[in-house]
Amino acid sequence: MQEKVEKIVAWLQEKIKEANVNGLLVGVSGGIDSAVVTHLIKRAAPDNSLGVILPCKSNPQDMEDAKKVIDSAGINSITVDLTETHEVLFSNIQTQLREQQDENEDSQQLADANLRARLRMSTLYALAANYGYLVVGTDNAAEFYTGYFTKYGDGGVDLVPLVSLAKGEVREMAKYLGVPDDVVNKKPSAGLWEGQTDESEMGVTYDTIDRYLKGEEIPQEDKDIIERLHKASAHKREIAPGPSL
Repeated sequence: MQEKVEKIVAWLQEKIKEANVNGLLVGVSGGIDSAVVTHLIKRAAPDNSLGVILPCKSNPQDMEDAKKVIDSAGINSITVDLTETHEVLFSNIQTQLREQQDENEDSQQLADANLRARLRMSTLYALAANYGYLVVGTDNAAEFYTGYFTKYGDGGVDLVPLVSLAKGEVREMAKYLGVPDDVVNKKPSAGLWEGQTDESEMGVTYDTIDRYLKGEEIPQEDKDIIERLHKASAHKREIAPGPSL
């Protein structure tokens, strides 16, 4: 694990030089993936790294966990509360749709959640422009393969240092780096709505996805789910297409 950490840190440092920027920042959600990235960017750029807490209709416990991560990494931090911004924008969108009699109530929960992710992305890039930093993403191999991220939201980043790591490897790295136990052991959740968890939304466990990506045998039902998620999310992993003229 030490070797993997050192390799990622060296890679991050090389990317800073290549982009001719000052450092790195990450949105800190209170989850394990962002916690690991927080520790990694602090190691890669000790004096030029930033953890950003972005509450937006967030679970208070997630915010407490995010603060624990900031403290454990010893990283500089800033908090930008997006709750009011989101409420004004989303309510305005809903009002306009109702006036047009075009509101699709079945899609509102997901639209709400994705808007929050995209507001966070925009805020991270505004801060990155101020500091001259790159925005570092938190997606691991399982999330990237299944498309479990918001397009142009948490998927809108400059670097993805965990993209080759299985969820189990991220958990082991978190322990090695000194991420608080509360964060290491909490159920993975994007905090999209009350009671939401990653695994319940995907319909398959991270452990099963990890095994699939390693080429191990898993139940056919789970295999079908993973392959369906991968196919449906292909557009998230590609540059927007254009016609050949």
